[in-house]
Amino acid sequence: MSRRSKESQEDSLTQKFRRGDVLTKECPSRGVLQDVTSRWGVLILFSLLGGTHRFSELRKKITGVSEKMLSQTLQALENDGFVKRIAHPVIPPHVEYQLTETGVEVARRVEELVNWIEINIGDIVVAQNQYDERKAGNGR
Repeated sequence: MSRRSKESQEDSLTQKFRRGDVLTKECPSRGVLQDVTSRWGVLILFSLLGGTHRFSELRKKITGVSEKMLSQTLQALENDGFVKRIAHPVIPPHVEYQLTETGVEVARRVEELVNWIEINIGDIVVAQNQYDERKAGNGR
């Protein structure tokens, strides 16, 4: 490979990573997409659209999430710059979580998806039931 061709290839890779290319294995956008679209990531972002919440409030609001998963997901979303952790210097410790500006932006997109699913859940359940019936019919 010529030097010019190699430089051109490196430039195009750099450009892809500036924008992100989720279909490329090495692109960091894949990890962010996983954090945002994980079961708990979606629910945390959606919940925090309602305002600042304490850890215990989020745990009560998002039924079924363990403390460990809530903690790990909050840390991942904080690492991505979507969630801000606010620790108040009091005893006992008082920690709150809120969305950053970027977090509000991504959470609004998550909200659109959640709303669409909730509006269309009847049709989705019908499709799921039809699929299950077809699978059961093929297994006989």
